Amino acid sequence: MSKRKGISRRRFVGDVTTAGLSFTIVPRHVLGRGYLAPSDKLNVGCVGGGGRAKDDIAGVAPTENIYAITDPDWDNAAESFGKFPQAKRYKDYREMLDKEKSIDAVIVACPDHSHTPAALLALRAGKHVYCEKPLCRTMGEVRALMKAAAERPRLATQMGNQGHAGDGIRTIREWVEAGLIGTVREVHFWTNRPIWPQAIDRPLQEYYVPSTLDWNLWLGPAPERPYHPSYEPFNWRGWWDFGTGALGDMACHIMDAAYWTLDLGYPTRVIAETTEQFKETAPKSSRIEYHFAAKGARPAVTCVWRDGSLYPPRPAEVAAGLPWPPSDDGGSYWIGDKGKLIAGTYGGNPQLLDPQAMAEVTAHPVAQKYPRVASVYAEWLNAAKGNGKTGSSFDGYAGPLTSMVLLGDLAVRMAGAIDVNPATGDVTTSGIPADWVTPSYRAGWSM
Repeated sequence: MSKRKGISRRRFVGDVTTAGLSFTIVPRHVLGRGYLAPSDKLNVGCVGGGGRAKDDIAGVAPTENIYAITDPDWDNAAESFGKFPQAKRYKDYREMLDKEKSIDAVIVACPDHSHTPAALLALRAGKHVYCEKPLCRTMGEVRALMKAAAERPRLATQMGNQGHAGDGIRTIREWVEAGLIGTVREVHFWTNRPIWPQAIDRPLQEYYVPSTLDWNLWLGPAPERPYHPSYEPFNWRGWWDFGTGALGDMACHIMDAAYWTLDLGYPTRVIAETTEQFKETAPKSSRIEYHFAAKGARPAVTCVWRDGSLYPPRPAEVAAGLPWPPSDDGGSYWIGDKGKLIAGTYGGNPQLLDPQAMAEVTAHPVAQKYPRVASVYAEWLNAAKGNGKTGSSFDGYAGPLTSMVLLGDLAVRMAGAIDVNPATGDVTTSGIPADWVTPSYRAGWSM
């Protein structure tokens, strides 16, 4: 039996070079199902390393390369730095985007007031962008971000309203379109938020800035003010300069199914009732009515939002001895002329309140009309790689949804009612400060 002659590595490389060949990364389909070739991995830059950013980073890390993480508070980002030691570290996302040209996609998961400048800069640098909800803090910022996204159609954009990629929201729409609860004219929403301090005045105590925090970078475009632990790292949500209160925090999740299913668009009128008003922070609780005009075959719809652990009236179908609401952290309650349904914060676990109707749809499910996807992250990453589109793109869906939500914040701050042009979303009520709609940024930050 003949013996195979060995070939040295040096001779092999030399032969390949002589033949005029070169090495290439083998495509995924050649390597086998489930194998991700290095060429398919996106280099992801992360604006934010702590808080919600940790989950967003974890959502893309299994298939992509976490290339850089930026956070003005390195103590807040310590866990992410530890999990991804290879990632380059920055405190200023502007510096990251200026220096790291290899970044393909950017996650924006910082406080609300920095969403717009960070996302705009990333889009203008030619990066795919995933931005946490709410997309922006003000309606003027939403319009700027929608315009930038529309001008760059090859870039994949996605807002982090995670439920929009879930089964629940699709099931709700299929049930409603199949007529399981009849014509819907009223939907109620609730949340236990705020779970942070609000309905407070600006603190007067003086604090040293922590050594790990660059306070100027954390403030970003927001008006100058001294550091205080009432703002950073988590309690910023209740401050109008930084956040959007309970409504802005949760409505992009909880109102999502109704907005999509009923094609709500912009309301004609928004009426807010609140507890005591404070100049710089959102109230402890509020009840907000959105009135939507008839649209196509859909009749007029009234949507009622409640936060601060205010709940909708108990339906007759729910006996006095049973818990109501079924989940106190948040959800939606739909009233049709033939039935009612409830669902969780992200549209999850929808249930018909009529036990017989629920048993029937469980035994004989409604046909699926809307494709299911693995996750909001997978949908964004696939779109960034040229496979399909995102369901909550900035200009196509996320922007209008966020604008609708933020109209409620304007009504809350006005402590009353505002009228809206349903075709454009423009507020026709006078007296709203211009900065509530389009803020002025500090020097060094731009829209």
